[in-house]
Amino acid sequence: MNFLKSTFYLLFLCIILIACKEAGPKATEESKAIPHHREEITLSYASVVKKVAPAVVNIYAFQEAKAHYPNSPFMDDPFFKQFFDNLNPDESNTQNSLGSGVIVSKDGLILTNYHVIENADVIRIVLSNKQEYVAKLVATDKKTDLALLQIEDGEEFPFLTVSSQEDLEVGDIVLAIGNPFGVGQTVTSGIISALSRSQEGINDYRSFIQTDAAINPGNSGGPLVTTDGRLVGINTAIYSKTGGSMGIGFAIPTSLAIPIMNSIERGGRITRPWLGIEVVPVDNELAHKLDLSHPYGVIVKGVYPNGPADQAGLKVDDFISSFDGKEVEDDADLDYRVATASLGKKADLVIFRKGAKQKLSLSLQEPFGAKDPHPLLINEGNPFQGASIIDLSPALALEIGISPMSQGVIITSVSEKGLAAQLGIKSGDILLTINKTKIRTKDEVASILKKTVPEWTIHLLRGREVVAFRVRE
Repeated sequence: MNFLKSTFYLLFLCIILIACKEAGPKATEESKAIPHHREEITLSYASVVKKVAPAVVNIYAFQEAKAHYPNSPFMDDPFFKQFFDNLNPDESNTQNSLGSGVIVSKDGLILTNYHVIENADVIRIVLSNKQEYVAKLVATDKKTDLALLQIEDGEEFPFLTVSSQEDLEVGDIVLAIGNPFGVGQTVTSGIISALSRSQEGINDYRSFIQTDAAINPGNSGGPLVTTDGRLVGINTAIYSKTGGSMGIGFAIPTSLAIPIMNSIERGGRITRPWLGIEVVPVDNELAHKLDLSHPYGVIVKGVYPNGPADQAGLKVDDFISSFDGKEVEDDADLDYRVATASLGKKADLVIFRKGAKQKLSLSLQEPFGAKDPHPLLINEGNPFQGASIIDLSPALALEIGISPMSQGVIITSVSEKGLAAQLGIKSGDILLTINKTKIRTKDEVASILKKTVPEWTIHLLRGREVVAFRVRE
């Protein structure tokens, strides 16, 4: 009986040992699997890094800075020339910047930050396997601080698909990959600290993904990915008092990159929708006056004539509460939602006008240009002699970085030998009035300047300052 018991226990022990041996590798493999639910706890991100890392590149942007020396007859004199043997007028110093990027198509398109490759003469790309390539610049967008590069080689490359970040939530785990301080490809992890974060001075669309994943100099342009390997942001900036990571990093949402990628089909021209309105956010005081539960939305303070909003019936002092079914938080949120919407589609606005709720539908159009895009050169003997002028349009205003609500005539260039330059008129000045006549078109300017008057009084807008000139004939 004891023999049978001993045999049974021995067989049972063998079965357990065999089961543990078979389950060992499987358990280890499962412990490294990427979670399918938020509640699951991950012990390793190795599998997602293996999936993502081959598409991440290091970027080295080189700029040739010429050394300039004054021309002097002494340089030809053998006696003086000996003191300048080490100074070569053709000598150049190579300046370079370091950053990261992510391949977004199999033929080698790379998405990165504009500031990484700004003014670069040569751009070199290094893949995770240490292969090196030369890349050319395809498209840039200063408004978003994004740029698109093309590797000059015909082979296929590993890539990540630009993915929507609309399902991100604060607390989601993310990984940042890049080349911080030039040490080589580095992976850091963290969580989404905030969404739609406004950060002044980075780009025109102040809506960023904030993360505490370590981002340092050299990470700029690298990808921010989720634990299932989706590209949701381009790492671009940090908040730091020391120059290193302090747990506050910002990534540009990938939805802002879509118009840049689509620009390839339009020869590099980037287009985004425009509403044709000027708005201000609702603060606590306004929210109280409007009887709102909390501050949100925007108040319309200007409507561009015949723009999309004007055509839809939007008016000054209208309160916009939602755009395409989503509550508008503030002016930055509205700018972001419009910029990431599709051109040509219809968008629904919920507004309140004098307390009454209304629903408007408008067409999302790109900013329109001037009817006559050709500058007019003024040669006659008047205060604008030597200046070229053009009708200011929303498209031109956005291109030169001023408010698209600006109207009138803008000075595009000023000849150094003309009277305009002598008076101090500058390129970029917006012409407001001539002899108290409000200026709307360049044809009006040409007509007014044909008149003979004893004195010219001119008002220009330079930045935010109005500049006045008085010129006697």
